[in-house]
Amino acid sequence: MEGHRPPPHHQQHHVSVNVDASDRFPQWSIQETKEFLMIRAELDRSFMETKRNKLLWEVIATKMKEKGYNRSAEQCKCKWKNLVTRYKGCETMEPEATRQQFPFYHELQAIFAARMQRMLWAEAEGGASGSKKKAAQLSSDEEDDNEDSDGEKGSTRKKIKKGKSNSIGSSSGGSGSINNLKEILDDFLKQQMQMEAQWREAFEARENERRLKEMEWRHAMEALESERIMMEQRWREREEQRRMREEARAEKRDALITALLNKLRREDM
Repeated sequence: MEGHRPPPHHQQHHVSVNVDASDRFPQWSIQETKEFLMIRAELDRSFMETKRNKLLWEVIATKMKEKGYNRSAEQCKCKWKNLVTRYKGCETMEPEATRQQFPFYHELQAIFAARMQRMLWAEAEGGASGSKKKAAQLSSDEEDDNEDSDGEKGSTRKKIKKGKSNSIGSSSGGSGSINNLKEILDDFLKQQMQMEAQWREAFEARENERRLKEMEWRHAMEALESERIMMEQRWREREEQRRMREEARAEKRDALITALLNKLRREDM
């Protein structure tokens, strides 16, 4: 009966909590992070449309468990915040340095580019006008808005709606709104083209380096093959000379034996 007293139960529960705390922050692998970003990209539209994202983080945690990764909703949320912070810090860096410092730059860039495109199309369909600065601010700062409490998110959304209504009221007409939207789209397309050009340059540089290494490897293999052929030819020549010497010795031996036999026959006669 003493084994059922409250203190042992209390102690056992405390040990289990400590065990969970030790496994609370296991290191994220590269493959696990990529799987996490794929899931987060699929739900990015839902994160932008809903006020309560706690359930969405639970969904992400469930999808991670389905892929074999045991992560809680809070861990996924913290990981996303850290990735976004590192991504913002890498925006001013060179492409090569960015890839070395932050290997998930392109995944996050694709998520934010798709988000910007959705925002621009939403403004185009709704007839709302906005400046380039406003769109950039929404694309870069909305993470903090979505990660805050519901009250802060509600006030932020009210400010955004108020900014949109002021922009609509201050615009001179539908043509000015369309022109502003076209400028934003043009700037966005230019940025995409510049990033694609930088990516192509880096890809061509890597491809040229690979070709140079492949050519060096081919030359080395050809040199080794030539050396092997020369060694094989020398071996054949030596083998041929040895065979000729063996044949010459055999002919001399046969000639001596024949001469000795003839001499013996003459003596017998």
